[in-house]
Amino acid sequence: MDKIYDVIIIGSGPAGLAAALYAGRAELDTIIIEKAPMSGGQIINTYEVDNYPGIPGISGFELGTKFREHCDRMDMKFITGEVINFRVEDGLKIITLDNDTVYKSKTAIIATGANPRKLGVKGEERLAGMGVSYCATCDGAFFRNKVTAVIGGGDVAVEDAIFLARLCKKVYVIHRRDEFRAARSYINKLVSMENVEIIWDSVVDEIAGKEQVENITVKNLKTANSTELPVDGVFIAVGNIPNSSVYKTAIEADPSGYLIAGESCETNIPGVFAAGDVRTKELRQIITAASDGANSITGVEKYLNTL
Repeated sequence: MDKIYDVIIIGSGPAGLAAALYAGRAELDTIIIEKAPMSGGQIINTYEVDNYPGIPGISGFELGTKFREHCDRMDMKFITGEVINFRVEDGLKIITLDNDTVYKSKTAIIATGANPRKLGVKGEERLAGMGVSYCATCDGAFFRNKVTAVIGGGDVAVEDAIFLARLCKKVYVIHRRDEFRAARSYINKLVSMENVEIIWDSVVDEIAGKEQVENITVKNLKTANSTELPVDGVFIAVGNIPNSSVYKTAIEADPSGYLIAGESCETNIPGVFAAGDVRTKELRQIITAASDGANSITGVEKYLNTL
């Protein structure tokens, strides 16, 4: 007879690792499936984390390592593999990996995260973490009294620009259209800030610098003229892509692909939870992902008690 776990956690970023820790403390029969060979999720690529309480200035790699070490102290079982199929049959959650291994569980926590949408321009990948950022609230403090650029025109981009304008000497906002898609209240606040310059109808063609961002090349889409702007940091806010494609056929998702779940992390399927950046939520940060992991295990325990 196939083994049936109490819970399978898919993903080993902050949400998945926090869920694993709480599952271990609850003595649940658990496995954690991670796609990458190293735990930690996106934070391991973050040069410095300055907003996680109690350990300011820690590197993302070190924080991710600490999360994993804490789970290892609980003797949690990790399996490396990519989930290619997820389905529910007679209440059981059935998960198939890319090596055709199949795992079954009474409950499942989807903690697969989301990846920032990239611009795909020259210099972006090379300077990621060295002036190129996808999270103003994570990294903005490192650019106090410096010159930054925000790329995008939605709510997140405008909010990021407002946040940065309170810290930075100057903020450029570069948008490919001639009007923002953000809420009017955000726009009104942004345009009232004296150290913000909006560059309409334009895109960034290149991000340049030797060891840190030094300048960007901005192209006007109407005139085709290019301008080089000296900046210390570039904040890209053109959306995120949730890692939910395998699960959307079984779990209800919003139009952007985020799995629909509230603060309890419960999805529309009993016994299936979505935690961290992959779920619908207002704030996507390390601390909120870890909170989701804890909340999801509380939900798992409640569900198991009904069986």
